Amino acid sequence: MKNKHLNKIKGDFGEELACKFLRDNGYEILTRNYKNYFGEIDIIAKYKRQIIFIEVKTRTNLNYGEGIEAINRYKKRHIENTAKVFIKQNKLEKFQISFDAIQILKNKNSLKIKYVKQIF
Repeated sequence: MKNKHLNKIKGDFGEELACKFLRDNGYEILTRNYKNYFGEIDIIAKYKRQIIFIEVKTRTNLNYGEGIEAINRYKKRHIENTAKVFIKQNKLEKFQISFDAIQILKNKNSLKIKYVKQIF
């Protein structure tokens, strides 16, 4: 139970940093932690004529690889299906769509943000 709580705190911290990074770079945050039957998307943002679905992965070390490597085929399918519902619900079919990821690596001495566009 303790690890689950710590992971939630770490995840929330990473999402806050990701939102700040996105806003600082001209993105409009439409929603966070959007959920439906198919799954959850951490951040949905708008940039120019694009709707961007963003998965945020926060790590304190790279013992298990980079966070982006954890976005496997199964996770991608859930993100894509969740995004389709969001697009239809909000009548956003006219926009270009992008599936991106933000990796936050925070340890005692540093903080690194890595933004990867078009992860699939």
